[in-house]
Amino acid sequence: MKITTVIGARPQFIKASFLSRCFSDYGISERLLHTGQHYDSNMSDVFFDELKIPKPAKNLGIGGQGHGAQTGQMLGLIEEDLLESSPDAMLVYG
Repeated sequence: MKITTVIGARPQFIKASFLSRCFSDYGISERLLHTGQHYDSNMSDVFFDELKIPKPAKNLGIGGQGHGAQTGQMLGLIEEDLLESSPDAMLVYG
Protein backbone atom coordinates (compact mmCIF):
# COMPACT_ATOMS: atom_id res chain seq x y z
CA MET A 1 0.00 0.00 0.00
CA LYS A 2 1.23 3.49 -0.88
CA ILE A 3 0.11 6.49 1.17
CA THR A 4 0.78 10.14 0.49
CA THR A 5 0.75 12.20 3.67
CA VAL A 6 0.29 15.96 3.30
CA ILE A 7 2.02 18.02 5.98
CA GLY A 8 2.97 21.65 6.29
CA ALA A 9 2.59 23.01 9.83
CA ARG A 10 4.00 22.20 13.26
CA PRO A 11 1.02 20.25 14.65
CA GLN A 12 1.08 18.03 11.56
CA PHE A 13 4.80 17.38 11.92
CA ILE A 14 4.27 16.12 15.45
CA LYS A 15 1.43 13.80 14.39
CA ALA A 16 3.45 12.55 11.44
CA SER A 17 6.39 11.65 13.68
CA PHE A 18 4.31 8.93 15.29
CA LEU A 19 2.33 7.67 12.30
CA SER A 20 5.31 7.61 9.93
CA ARG A 21 7.05 5.18 12.28
CA CYS A 22 3.91 3.04 12.47
CA PHE A 23 3.60 2.94 8.68
CA SER A 24 7.21 1.85 8.42
CA ASP A 25 6.76 -0.84 11.09
CA TYR A 26 3.82 -2.32 9.15
CA GLY A 27 5.49 -2.17 5.74
CA ILE A 28 3.30 0.64 4.41
CA SER A 29 5.04 2.89 1.90
CA GLU A 30 4.55 6.51 2.89
CA ARG A 31 5.41 9.48 0.72
CA LEU A 32 5.49 12.83 2.50
CA LEU A 33 4.30 15.89 0.62
CA HIS A 34 5.30 19.11 2.37
CA THR A 35 3.17 22.13 1.48
CA GLY A 36 5.91 24.53 2.56
CA GLN A 37 3.42 26.43 4.71
CA HIS A 38 6.01 26.56 7.49
CA TYR A 39 9.22 27.09 5.59
CA ASP A 40 11.58 28.61 8.15
CA SER A 41 14.17 26.13 9.43
CA ASN A 42 13.07 26.73 13.04
CA MET A 43 9.43 26.06 12.12
CA SER A 44 10.00 23.06 9.83
CA ASP A 45 13.44 21.44 9.45
CA VAL A 46 14.02 21.24 13.18
CA PHE A 47 10.96 18.96 13.55
CA PHE A 48 12.14 16.60 10.81
CA ASP A 49 15.56 16.36 12.43
CA GLU A 50 14.57 16.09 16.08
CA LEU A 51 11.46 13.90 15.60
CA LYS A 52 13.17 11.73 12.97
CA ILE A 53 10.46 12.31 10.38
CA PRO A 54 11.48 11.10 6.92
CA LYS A 55 12.44 13.89 4.55
CA PRO A 56 9.55 14.90 2.28
CA ALA A 57 9.56 13.54 -1.26
CA LYS A 58 8.43 16.95 -2.44
CA ASN A 59 8.06 20.46 -1.03
CA LEU A 60 5.44 22.63 -2.71
CA GLY A 61 7.05 25.81 -1.35
CA ILE A 62 3.87 27.83 -0.90
CA GLY A 63 4.84 29.61 2.31
CA GLY A 64 4.99 33.35 2.79
CA GLN A 65 1.66 34.24 1.18
CA GLY A 66 -1.74 35.15 2.53
CA HIS A 67 -3.95 32.34 3.80
CA GLY A 68 -6.30 32.39 0.81
CA ALA A 69 -3.48 32.39 -1.73
CA GLN A 70 -1.69 29.57 0.08
CA THR A 71 -4.84 27.45 0.29
CA GLY A 72 -5.74 27.93 -3.37
CA GLN A 73 -2.24 27.19 -4.60
CA MET A 74 -1.94 24.24 -2.24
CA LEU A 75 -5.09 22.56 -3.56
CA GLY A 76 -3.97 22.77 -7.17
CA LEU A 77 -0.44 21.56 -6.50
CA ILE A 78 -1.59 18.70 -4.27
CA GLU A 79 -4.01 17.56 -6.97
CA GLU A 80 -1.23 17.59 -9.59
CA ASP A 81 1.07 15.62 -7.31
CA LEU A 82 -1.57 13.00 -6.50
CA LEU A 83 -2.36 12.49 -10.18
CA GLU A 84 1.36 11.96 -10.88
CA SER A 85 2.16 9.72 -7.91
CA SER A 86 -1.10 7.67 -7.83
CA PRO A 87 -1.13 6.68 -4.15
CA ASP A 88 -3.62 4.15 -2.80
CA ALA A 89 -4.60 6.57 -0.04
CA MET A 90 -4.00 10.11 1.13
CA LEU A 91 -3.66 11.27 4.71
CA VAL A 92 -4.36 14.86 5.72
CA TYR A 93 -4.18 15.80 9.37
CA GLY A 94 -7.00 17.87 10.83
